[in-house]
Amino acid sequence: MTAPHDTLRRYVDDGRLPGAVALVARGDEVEVVTVGHADGGRKVPMARDSLFRIASVSKPLTAAALMMLVEDGRVALEDPVEQWLPELAAPLMVRTPESPVDDVVPAERSITVEDLLSSRPGWGFPADFSLPAVTALFAVQNGRFPHTYPPLDTWLAELAKVPMLSRPGETWLYNTASDLQGALIARASGSTLPDFMAERLFGPLGMKDTGFRVPERDWGRLASAFRPGEDGTAEFDDDRVDDWRRMPDFPSGAGGLVSTADDWLAFARMLLARGESPEGRRVLSPDSVTRMTTDRLTPAQREASPLFLEGQGWGYGGSVDVARTDPWTVPGRYGWVGGTGTAAHLVPATGKVTVLLTPVVMTGPTPPEAMRDFWRVTA
Repeated sequence: MTAPHDTLRRYVDDGRLPGAVALVARGDEVEVVTVGHADGGRKVPMARDSLFRIASVSKPLTAAALMMLVEDGRVALEDPVEQWLPELAAPLMVRTPESPVDDVVPAERSITVEDLLSSRPGWGFPADFSLPAVTALFAVQNGRFPHTYPPLDTWLAELAKVPMLSRPGETWLYNTASDLQGALIARASGSTLPDFMAERLFGPLGMKDTGFRVPERDWGRLASAFRPGEDGTAEFDDDRVDDWRRMPDFPSGAGGLVSTADDWLAFARMLLARGESPEGRRVLSPDSVTRMTTDRLTPAQREASPLFLEGQGWGYGGSVDVARTDPWTVPGRYGWVGGTGTAAHLVPATGKVTVLLTPVVMTGPTPPEAMRDFWRVTA
């Protein structure tokens, strides 16, 4: 896999990336590239099994877990979530998106399970971060530091005090829906999000390195965190690394997982196999996989979210390409990117899977140049 190696090597050589792990799978053929180093001192070589904080690449996994509860009959797509999340039983929304947070009206209808799965619950981040309701939401939800969240009950109570930006089902909004999915899984299953995902998803798929904390035995495999410096080179920035030694008070379904390239490949292959594990075990139904990987948005909803979606659609937990806007966008391509510098996608029509794991935090929703170059040379 010369092109991806050479491409990522250039970013390491000029200092923009300390290191990276890249995986491209086409059917049974899997190629993995590792470049650079995983630590701040540039002493530990990046390895195929290096652990990364995958941030929002967690979202498709959380959506899959919630679809398992739908298949179990524990929840239904049309169910109001207030059955399990009573804190959200009487939501208010700002009168207009620009209104102050004390100018509110009733939300008119309840939030449904499908609203959460399609990222249209009324809460979340739009293109304009300066809106008063968005500013209030940032005080409750900062996805950069999932270990700073309070326990689930407290977080839900705090979220309920923030007015919605739009009616449930009306507008695609980023991030909050996936944390609410995780909350719903915990409440409806009677378990915890980590335990449910470990038992129903990670275990059956052999995703042995995926979870919400890093066990002591694997601590040396966790890639350090970096941020872009003023000159564009990566600077060590891992003040909160010790957070990942413990289970968070509120495990974030939106961005709280640690994983590896091979673990995400296992998840992708399950989706490509219409819900079966490599051993033939049924993990999700074909219908659930179709729902996850099919665009659920209207053209107007896609057009209203250019900052995050860039014209593409959204299924359950991830984006769905609907137009060939770039060499790598293929109609039906499903996956997402993470703010810690990660990306993972699959193409159902061809069976291709691409995973790129870097440790450099993104400075905004637009995928960085290294990510786009990786997609370009693997298109």
